[in-house]
Amino acid sequence: MADIKVKLVKSLIGSKKDQIATAQALGLKKIGDVSVQPNNPQTQGKVKKISHLIETSEA
Repeated sequence: MADIKVKLVKSLIGSKKDQIATAQALGLKKIGDVSVQPNNPQTQGKVKKISHLIETSEA
């Protein structure tokens, strides 16, 4: 499977604790951080949970 590139574009301030934990699980701590993740169902679920805070693209 291909990898996906995830970039944090909005601040985590004011987000729910579970959304912050999801972002950190993806390796995103501050605005502008980019992480490459495997494209699998687990990652897709994490991306869907914080889709309003991130941008995704194929790596």
